[in-house]
Amino acid sequence: MPSELLLHLDNATVRRPEGIVLKNIHWTLNVGEQWAIVGPTGSGKSSLLDTVAGQLPVLSGHFHHPVGPLRDTVERVANDYRFDRRVASAAQFYQQRFNADTSEESPTVWEVLQNQVWPVGTHDPKSVPLPPPAYPEDWLSEVANQVNIAHLLQRKLTSLSNGETRRTLLARSLLRRPRILLLDNPFAGLDAESRQRLHQVLNTVAAEGISLVLATSLQEIPACMTHILSLAEGAIIESGPRTAQALQQPQAPVHALTNADRLRQWHTANKATFINAVKMQGVSVQYNGQKVLDNIDWTVRRGEKWAVLGPNGSGKSTLLSLITADNPQGYRNSFSLFDRRRGTGESIWDIKQKIGFVSPEVHLYFPRDLTVWKAVASGLFDTAGLFRKLTDAQTEHVSFVLNLLNIEDLRDKRFAQLSTGQQRWVLLARALVKNPPLLILDEPCQGLDPEHTLQFRDLVDELCQTSDRTLLYVSHYADDIPRCVTQVLQLAAGRGQIKPYPY
Repeated sequence: MPSELLLHLDNATVRRPEGIVLKNIHWTLNVGEQWAIVGPTGSGKSSLLDTVAGQLPVLSGHFHHPVGPLRDTVERVANDYRFDRRVASAAQFYQQRFNADTSEESPTVWEVLQNQVWPVGTHDPKSVPLPPPAYPEDWLSEVANQVNIAHLLQRKLTSLSNGETRRTLLARSLLRRPRILLLDNPFAGLDAESRQRLHQVLNTVAAEGISLVLATSLQEIPACMTHILSLAEGAIIESGPRTAQALQQPQAPVHALTNADRLRQWHTANKATFINAVKMQGVSVQYNGQKVLDNIDWTVRRGEKWAVLGPNGSGKSTLLSLITADNPQGYRNSFSLFDRRRGTGESIWDIKQKIGFVSPEVHLYFPRDLTVWKAVASGLFDTAGLFRKLTDAQTEHVSFVLNLLNIEDLRDKRFAQLSTGQQRWVLLARALVKNPPLLILDEPCQGLDPEHTLQFRDLVDELCQTSDRTLLYVSHYADDIPRCVTQVLQLAAGRGQIKPYPY
């Protein structure tokens, strides 16, 4: 009995404003098939999902979808809040999640899922009529339980962890009962338990008859996937049923990360003068009576290399927000940064000048219209844009970092034109551009393919060879943690435990 055709791309070529992103694509999705899309950073995985969702037009060739209009049958799970301008506006600044006052303006998870979000600045809700809730409460409850967010429905959106946000966005798509569900790197940022839970959810969804098309890595292919499509440079390298051979990871070529001259220049600049980068004594943070951090005692000395580990929601982001001076509750606690007690006259910018920082949230809210060169240069001033003219020395240093990370060829492209993985690589360069004495890397390899992940891990090891470089590194994958790390702060339910690393 022939398979029922859902989608078919016939010799399709697709372009974005910056050029061709997919070429000569022949691919068919039939009922009962579940496809994993794999490939290196920038290979076209996200572009293929955008095409299937009807968000990118086919320049030549044909796109057949006999099941009906794409808007009625295909659902692309959002990666962030930009799916709705009201929600995006309400969650405009990631620091809001750490500020109990401004976060009150954020909608709840229930309001987002039920399309009950008022425009930002609404003082009288009665003046802005909203439609009835989008879904019956029993259906919302069923989906919320399925993805384990039932306990989050009355939480403010800006108070969610990265993993909680991803589960909320998945629930939003499942509520629409799509025929085809598209997911782009859904396991990124999730702890081991959350990844396992998502695997189970996707297996259940597939068993219920929804066809999944999932851009992911070879290491995170759910058991329900029946087929694999491999992309490289916008072209299909291999496509067919899932087999043991298809799951083999090819050996990545070894590329030089830095040359000796660049590395020496990097190590001899910006010598650190502090004794302790961080010193916390009984630090606690709570929101609405619930403790997020509970009596943390922790000292990070100059030159130490730490991993900060813990499941989603354990307090890692809040802890880092105290160190980066983004959390106003820092003034309520006893701790010092760079040998200076918080609240004794130092400015936020004085603190940030000593820190190179990257996180999934920085990525989420970073301006998409900046060129890569300006995006990296903005790291010199800790701004979300470049608002001043650089000196010749600063200009030269930005070019140095672009070359250091082998992204010089991207310098004139807009951030929005890059793949998710390329965007992450640019933000890594932005974090390094000041050659800061303290590097805070919160899941820096999220969105990178295995080769780039290993490259960055090895690069961090090279950059941290000096005793002046202090490192705080967050990851949910043990293989991502640089070899230079010797200590761990393990968080669980807001409590901290210090351990040597590796265990």
